Amino acid sequence: MEHHFHVHGAHEHEVEHAATGEHQGDGRHGIALAQQVALFTALLAAVGAVVSYLGGNTQNEALFHKNEAVLYKAHASDQWSFYQAKSTKGHIMSIAGELSPSKERRAQYEADVARYEKEKKEIKAKAEEFEEKSRQENELAEKAFHPHHALALAMTFIQIAIALASVTVLTNRRWLMIPAGVGALAGIATAVLAYL
Repeated sequence: MEHHFHVHGAHEHEVEHAATGEHQGDGRHGIALAQQVALFTALLAAVGAVVSYLGGNTQNEALFHKNEAVLYKAHASDQWSFYQAKSTKGHIMSIAGELSPSKERRAQYEADVARYEKEKKEIKAKAEEFEEKSRQENELAEKAFHPHHALALAMTFIQIAIALASVTVLTNRRWLMIPAGVGALAGIATAVLAYL
């Protein structure tokens, strides 16, 4: 049987105590600063992931509605072009009717003019319907995008809090956890207020 003999260095003893939370350099017992900050940043990272998802979702939803608005606007434009074509044909038939020497041809042109007028009304109604749908989709896009700026600000606060927490561990300055906590609370509050 082989026996191993290991001599611990002074720094290994301190690292072991810091990792287990037995000693914090100031005589107090409890969870080590590094562990506290690790838990704090892990929770903030999870909250940040949710805030980031919500921010991305608002963008996607706004883009969807903007695309729908553009599509409806294109349909409305097509209908207005069709309306203009019917209007032009109606004017041509009206002029042709006035210039026609034949009563039968004049009656046919007048019937065509009446048909074009009826078709123009239907086309105009469709064009206006598409324009209204476009307007509604634009409103939905604005409403969907509204929380995005607040969510981006919330994410910024959360990232600042995580950075301050990291500096806390590096410098061993516990007081830095206060502004880190304030940043975290500001981020969470801003994310919640984004939807109110």
